[in-house]
Amino acid sequence: MNFNPRHEQAPEGDDWIHEIKHDGYRTELVIDHGQARAFTRKGFDWSTRYQPIVTAAAELPVQSAILDGEVIVMNEAGISDFHDLRSAMRWQPDRLAFVAFDLLHLDGADLRRRPLVERRAALQGLIEPVDGAIQFSPHVLGSGAAFFREVDRLGLEGMVSKRADSIYRSGPSKAWLKTKCFQVSEYAVAGVLSEAGSPPIVLMATPDAERKYVGSAFIALNQTMRERLRHRIQDHSGPPAKGIKRKGETKWFQPGLVGRVRHLKGEKLLRHATLQDIRNDG
Repeated sequence: MNFNPRHEQAPEGDDWIHEIKHDGYRTELVIDHGQARAFTRKGFDWSTRYQPIVTAAAELPVQSAILDGEVIVMNEAGISDFHDLRSAMRWQPDRLAFVAFDLLHLDGADLRRRPLVERRAALQGLIEPVDGAIQFSPHVLGSGAAFFREVDRLGLEGMVSKRADSIYRSGPSKAWLKTKCFQVSEYAVAGVLSEAGSPPIVLMATPDAERKYVGSAFIALNQTMRERLRHRIQDHSGPPAKGIKRKGETKWFQPGLVGRVRHLKGEKLLRHATLQDIRNDG
């Protein structure tokens, strides 16, 4: 089952459970008589890359099972860090953890049509200890708004809400909803990148003399603001931001244009970012 597009507000009511949204790679663990394999969302076998997780899965007290979850790496703050994940897969595989949130098959029984809370109860009974290479994703029942406020306060990416009685279906489902945490920040508008077949995006940098690249954002400006940005492209060429290697046609600006950006919280580089406003600095 895949998540439906994100929602601005978490659903309420005791027919929903809520979990922390971890930032990693969606993965299925397949266990069969003492052997285990790990598969990506697209069906690629990544067992070698996830060797510590696969080894731990093979030792679970089951004859056969299929677990659905996310492979993650935690940073020093105890938050899943997507940017460190690929490096850890190569150089520090012992840092990898599989956070399990669903159980599809168990010892020959197909559980997909059983209610989610029953599947999760069976899943939790399999996983010990809770802080090993394979972990259970805990949840709360109801209180979606309160759970979101706490997730936001802790600086986490967001939350996932699931109908407690839902069965497991392949593909997007309104029974699983994501609510992400965003913040608004100001950065220097360093340039605009245009690539064939894609809409232009703005390249953002720190609003200081260093002008260090912090990521890109989609343009969500009104017509007046778009004209101001277009004027900047034509008449204010300048040096590139530091720390970026980009292909395509990039127009760099002189310092002096500041953008208001809505973006996902807790990331080293901008993600899911949109440029909402621009102003001259000074």
